[in-house]
Amino acid sequence: MSCIAGLFGSAAQRSAGSAWLLFAGCGVLQVALSYLFCTPLERFWPLLRWPVRQPMATDIVYTFIVRIVLFPLAAYFEYGLVKALVERWLLAHQWPVPSLLTRIADVAGTPLAGFLIGFVILDCADYWRHRISHRLGWWYGLHTLHHAELQMTFWSDDRSHLLEDIITYVWLFVVAIAIGMPALQFPFVILGFRFVGSFAHANTRARYGWLGERLLISPQFHRAHHCPEIARRKSCNFGTVLPWWDMLFGTANFTHDARETGDPTADQIIATGNWWQQHVGGVRRMIQLARRRRPAH
Repeated sequence: MSCIAGLFGSAAQRSAGSAWLLFAGCGVLQVALSYLFCTPLERFWPLLRWPVRQPMATDIVYTFIVRIVLFPLAAYFEYGLVKALVERWLLAHQWPVPSLLTRIADVAGTPLAGFLIGFVILDCADYWRHRISHRLGWWYGLHTLHHAELQMTFWSDDRSHLLEDIITYVWLFVVAIAIGMPALQFPFVILGFRFVGSFAHANTRARYGWLGERLLISPQFHRAHHCPEIARRKSCNFGTVLPWWDMLFGTANFTHDARETGDPTADQIIATGNWWQQHVGGVRRMIQLARRRRPAH
């Protein structure tokens, strides 16, 4: 019996290892595609040309941690574990397990329908997460790391405090479990968010046209969110993939005047320090802004 148990344990470990490699590989592939897609746009159709480029080493560290380490850990293993625990608890108390997306897939006759509806719902949830992060002082203190970027490029998408990454995943976990998103679909939603997010942060003047910019977040649309001149008047453009939520809830700004980025109220160390210095500075700023009724940005 112990030999059989050991055999099954080894098989489970191999399965977990294979899943890790699969999603870590997806993270690597996504980074490669973002690089191949965005680099020519930033080189040949840049919005801004800087006389001196700031080092990108820290942003690359963020990308490695977020997409190759944190992504497979949270998006597949932790989501699947939490989902299984929640469903087990619901069944033990004889409560129904959330199955909205499964029912949609059954009615439509294809799992793709459930996936697409789930993608849209999670995108709406992420819009509200992002918008609330600008309203709560302590949360914006962490979010400052993302807005402190003075030379925003496609590498800037993953520049976020580890504590905020955890909050983001917990937020999305709750919504995904509530709508019954299968464990294997959740990581591909996150991959979609990240791919569009990379392009949305790119330093390029490439545009989608009037209609395209109302169907998918464009670099100019998201740059307006990072532009301090525009944010000083009214924060806008909180969407992740779809601009529909900004349009629906009155926070859309389709101006093409946004150019410079950065948060002028952020400490210099948050803008240009290394990964560790930025994280320490983010916690310090979280404590500082937690004492205010409303964040500065």
